[in-house]
Amino acid sequence: MQIALIGYGEVGRILAEDLRAAAHEVSAHDLKLGNEAGNALREHAAAIGVKLAATHADAVRGAELVVSAVTASQAVAVAQACVPGLPKGAFFLDFNSASPGAKIRAAGLIDGTGARYVEGAVMTSVPPYRLGVPLLLGGPNAAALLPVLAGLGFAPKLASEQLGVASATKMCRSVMIKGLEAMVIESFTAARHYGVEDAVIASLHETFPGIDWEKQAAYFFQRVIEHGRRRSEEVREVAVTVREAGLQPWSAAGTAERQAGVADLADSGLFGPRGAPGFARSPDWRTEADRLLAASNKD
Repeated sequence: MQIALIGYGEVGRILAEDLRAAAHEVSAHDLKLGNEAGNALREHAAAIGVKLAATHADAVRGAELVVSAVTASQAVAVAQACVPGLPKGAFFLDFNSASPGAKIRAAGLIDGTGARYVEGAVMTSVPPYRLGVPLLLGGPNAAALLPVLAGLGFAPKLASEQLGVASATKMCRSVMIKGLEAMVIESFTAARHYGVEDAVIASLHETFPGIDWEKQAAYFFQRVIEHGRRRSEEVREVAVTVREAGLQPWSAAGTAERQAGVADLADSGLFGPRGAPGFARSPDWRTEADRLLAASNKD
């Protein structure tokens, strides 16, 4: 099958590796190809046989399936950029963590070309599951795409024929999941400052005995340090989703700021050089909390 990936970040590269291992033809485009950060992407693509394209439209020409996996804020813009090259009848799977309203706008652009838009909601972190990550599908074309994706090795489930249902499910879940990440970082770092972290963790374990808080905290710190920028953009889309429901997104807005704040510190080198061995891989969350406290004290 001929498949185009729009976005060649962590998710795009994982999909590319698994699809190429099954001998599918894969093309890709990423905005980073135009700067120095694109060197690593070009090396990865060359190693596994992915054809890199200069533009979105070039990447999707001739594709039977397009997977859009970019930052949340770019979901509609990417759909628009793909329009000139989209073949009629091609499926366009929108993997992005965008609001229901954004998905509906993107669908209007894609379906207007004669291609078939399907919203996708990735329901957990991709790396542990890779191609088999749990995936909700939505929209009038979702039922037709489901067996195609299953044949490729995806783990799709039909959420609704109505656009927006799958993304609403994902975004409302993210209020909790991304919010929990931000709350753990804030709570545990502050507790570390006051020297009460062990008491706080003991209390949490008593209330939620099924969670290993030490292990969970280390994982949350790692994910936000490494992917806080992308997560903050997703949670801003979560806030849009909440606002579209008529509510003020106080929790989501705060979560986005915490995620973005950690991303800023990571970009500044507080946790070491990005991409270096051991970056965001400390087995003890206390190491990262101490760094955050040291940076706060400087301010």
